[in-house]
Amino acid sequence: MEYKERYLAIVLLDLIGSTAFMQRAGAMQGAKWLQYHDRLARSLVYKFEGREIDRSDGFLLSFERPIDAVNFALIYQQTIPAKTRLQARIGVHFGRVVEVAQDELLVAVGAKQVELEGIAKNIAARTMSLCQAGQVLLTAEAMRAVKRRTNAFTPKGTRYALAGEYRFKGVKSPQMIYTVGATIESLQPPPSTDKAKKIAGPSKIQSRLRDRKLREWIWWALTRLALINLVWFISILWPIITRPHARRMSELESLFWWVDDVLLFISMILGGLING
Repeated sequence: MEYKERYLAIVLLDLIGSTAFMQRAGAMQGAKWLQYHDRLARSLVYKFEGREIDRSDGFLLSFERPIDAVNFALIYQQTIPAKTRLQARIGVHFGRVVEVAQDELLVAVGAKQVELEGIAKNIAARTMSLCQAGQVLLTAEAMRAVKRRTNAFTPKGTRYALAGEYRFKGVKSPQMIYTVGATIESLQPPPSTDKAKKIAGPSKIQSRLRDRKLREWIWWALTRLALINLVWFISILWPIITRPHARRMSELESLFWWVDDVLLFISMILGGLING
């Protein structure tokens, strides 16, 4: 048995609802479908020079280069769920781990050839547990290692955003978490869970002007047009409803009879504040 300390990008991929899927599909069909999923996932691991450490309801993977880990996660989310109809969540962390190379005798009876130990693996797992379906989350360490870089394999339109600061169960220091994706939905900060509580950060990530789709531009224009119309309507109506004679002449007295009382009340409040 050999021990070796090194820095690696750790990826935790979790299939959402895999137990319920197996119950619906049955043992044989479920096993065949999950093997189909695993072949697709392993082909991406190979493409990005990753390494499979363990498999259960997903994968524990390691990558030498953080950008390869991020590209694997992004392309997985863009391609594989559409083929398998299985949603996944992925957490990426970069940190120091201990590689444990098991003895051949233990491997022969079922032990993994290489295992990873250390808090970095726990942080990656907590990061993954925060994810929503189809989302990829990065720790601050992974973010610094990637440095917001992209390369030829990174999906077009990929964007990084700060999700916020979270306190992970069992981890002493709060963790800054980032989202990465090509859609505004994938960039939204995840809510707190039983294993991770949000303590600071934005509640929503806005789309950039250059990334907005046609329907977003239409909604943006309609809301501002409605606001302009409201201001214009009030500016026209205000001189009428605030004057009793004008209300009577416009036959609006029955609708806005209460305006004088409201204005009197407001003037009394303001007078009291000024005099007091």
